[in-house]
Amino acid sequence: MNDRMINRDDEREIDLQQVFAALISKAWLIGLVSVVCAVVTFLGTLFFITPQYRSAAMFYVNNNSMSLGDVASSITSSDVSASRSLVKSYIVILNTRETLNDVIDYAELNRTYQEVKSMISAEAVDATEIFQVVVTSPDANEAEAIANGIAYILPKRITSIMDGTSAKVVEAAVVPSKPSSPSYTKNTMVGLLLGLLLSSAAVILWTVMDTTIRKEDDVTQNCKYPVLAAVPDMEAQGKGHSNYSYDRDKKNAALQTGKKHTMIGKDMSFAAAEAYKLLRTKLQFAFADENDSHVIGISSSLSGEGKSLSAVNLAYSLSQLGKCVVLIDCDMRRPTLAEKLKIQKKPGLSNFLTGQCGVEEMIQYCNIPGDEKAFRVITAGPNPPNPIELLSSDRMNKFLIGLRKICDYVILDLPPVGEVSDALAAAGNTDGMLLVVRQNQCEKNILADTVRQFEFVDAKILGVVYNCAEEGGGKYGKGYYRKYYNRYYASAANKQNDKKQKETKQTDKKLVKK
Repeated sequence: MNDRMINRDDEREIDLQQVFAALISKAWLIGLVSVVCAVVTFLGTLFFITPQYRSAAMFYVNNNSMSLGDVASSITSSDVSASRSLVKSYIVILNTRETLNDVIDYAELNRTYQEVKSMISAEAVDATEIFQVVVTSPDANEAEAIANGIAYILPKRITSIMDGTSAKVVEAAVVPSKPSSPSYTKNTMVGLLLGLLLSSAAVILWTVMDTTIRKEDDVTQNCKYPVLAAVPDMEAQGKGHSNYSYDRDKKNAALQTGKKHTMIGKDMSFAAAEAYKLLRTKLQFAFADENDSHVIGISSSLSGEGKSLSAVNLAYSLSQLGKCVVLIDCDMRRPTLAEKLKIQKKPGLSNFLTGQCGVEEMIQYCNIPGDEKAFRVITAGPNPPNPIELLSSDRMNKFLIGLRKICDYVILDLPPVGEVSDALAAAGNTDGMLLVVRQNQCEKNILADTVRQFEFVDAKILGVVYNCAEEGGGKYGKGYYRKYYNRYYASAANKQNDKKQKETKQTDKKLVKK
C-alpha cells in the first residue's frame, strides 16, 4: 500500500516537472501572446472606449438642533449621529425626479431624468456628516454643469422638504482637466495579465492532454524497461537540418573529405553510429552469461517508427565485431528490407516456409557499399495470405534452431504490434525483444499497451530504442556528441600530424647523410 502511494506521489511530481518544463520551453510564445493581448487592449481602449470626466460637489449636513442662528450650542455625539443619518435621506431626495428635472432646467441640458440619474453617484465621505455628489459624463463641461446645478438646487429642496435641517455647499464643482477613465495603463496591464494567464493555461492544458512521446523521460515513465540507445533523426540531415550534423565544422579534418551521411552502414553520422554501438554493447551485456547464439526480435507499436532501419543498423554494428549475423524480414505484410538494401525481394521467407525453396536459395548478402558481405539477409518474399500462421509454424521454429547453430546473432524484423499480432506469435522464438519508439509519433498509452501485450505472451523485453531523437530529446544531446566528436578527430589529426613530422625529420636526416 505504501509503495503504491509513493509511486503515485512520484508520478505527480514528474507531471509537475513536465508542466514546468513546457512553460519554460514555450516562454517565448507565452510572452508573445501576452504582448499581443496588451497591444490589442491598449488599441481597443484608445479607439473604442469613450473617455469619461468626473466633477464633484461636497455638502455638509446641517442639523438645526445643533445651532441656533449664530449662537452655537453644545454638540453631543447623538447630534453627530443624527446628522450622519440624514445623509441617506439627502441622497434619496437628490435622486427624485423633481429634483433632477430642476437640475436639468437649471443647467439647460438636453438630457432625460433617467440619463442624468445614471450619471450621478453620492455617498458619505469617510462616514462623516459630509457627503459628496460625483457626476460622470463624456463631456467635461456637462459634468461640471450638472454638479453645480445639484449644488444650487439640492439645498433648496432639502430645506423645503425637511424642517430643521439643511445642506451647505462645502466645495463647488470645477471643470475636470483630464478624463477619469479609461486608464490606459491599467487596461494594458489587464490585457497583458489576461494574455499571460490564457496562454499559460493553454500550454498547461496542451501538456496534460498531449499523450505523444516527446522526450526520453516519457518512455521511461510509461515503460518499465530501459532505453538502451537514443538514435538521432537521420532523415533530418538529408533535408538540410542541423541535428547531429557536423559537416559545417571546418576545423575537423574528417569533415573536409566531403563524405555524405547515409542512414545505413559505415557512412552514418557520428552520433547515429555511436548510438548503435551503444545498443550493441548493451545487448552484449544483456547476454553476458550466455554463450549460445541469440535470436533478437525488433518491433514497434506503430508503423513508421524505424524498426526496420534499426534492425539493419544493429545487424551491421554486430557484424563489425566479426560476428556471424543473419537479418530476417518477418514483416510479410509490408516488407521493406529488400528496398532498403537494394537486394532481390524473392525468394524469401514466405517461399521457404511454404516449401517453395530451400535455405540456400533465399539467403543473400547485404548490399551496403564498402561492406557488401557484412551480414546475411533473408527477405520476406511474396505477401502470403496467412503470415501469422507461418511465423508460428514448426518449420519456422526448426529454421531458427538451425540458424542458432551456425550464426552468432539472428535479427528478426517483426511487424508493429499496434497493427497486427504477427510479432506476438513470433516473440516466443526469440531470446529477447527490442521495442523501437519514435519521438513525436508514438503515444504513451499505445506504448504501454504494446508492453502489456508482449508481457502477456511471456516475451522477454530487453529494452527500448528511442528513435529519431531531436536535440535535447535524448540524454545525450547534440552538444555532447559534437564535443566528443571534435575531441576524437582532433586527437586523430594530431597523431597524424606527429607522424608526418617524424617522417619529415627522417627524410631530412637521410638527405643530410647523402
